[in-house]
Amino acid sequence: MRILLAGANPGVTLTRDGEPTVFASIWVVDWSVRGAGTAIVLWHNATVRILTARPELGEWLEHRFVRHFPEVSGLSWARPEVQRADVTAEIDLAGRVGAAAGDVEITMSGVLDRRLFATDDFRLDGVPHSLTLLLAPMRAASVTIAGRPVPGQVAHSGTPDRPSSSAFATTAEVWSGPLD
Repeated sequence: MRILLAGANPGVTLTRDGEPTVFASIWVVDWSVRGAGTAIVLWHNATVRILTARPELGEWLEHRFVRHFPEVSGLSWARPEVQRADVTAEIDLAGRVGAAAGDVEITMSGVLDRRLFATDDFRLDGVPHSLTLLLAPMRAASVTIAGRPVPGQVAHSGTPDRPSSSAFATTAEVWSGPLD
């Protein structure tokens, strides 16, 4: 296995009546085999959008990683629409995540926990990858598209000693796996 990427990848899924209304994967790539940069991969209303100033990086992140994440399992994953846009992202493990690109704004707040995560068997399209990161599940999140808040709320699970959330920050994220 080779190191493929180092950076951060906060994410959020909002649900209403048990059904996902929006999923967003925020990428801050410090280094990768495809270069550095920022991107947002967004699923909403059965549409997939990649917002980034570096389309080739964004398309690689969507194709190699995001479309295989457990959070998107069961979603109708359409061919992505790429929108060239500058992405701003702020990841503060003391309590807040914020990201914006084009007409999309994402906020998360209320860190519930901070813990290390590591596995040598994170499956992407059936292929094992190694993943290490610092994870911070978040209490609340919102996604706004074209000035309108997407309905839904963060889902919480886990235990008081090990809370989980459908909104989370990550940092110190390193993915290793086979080259394309």
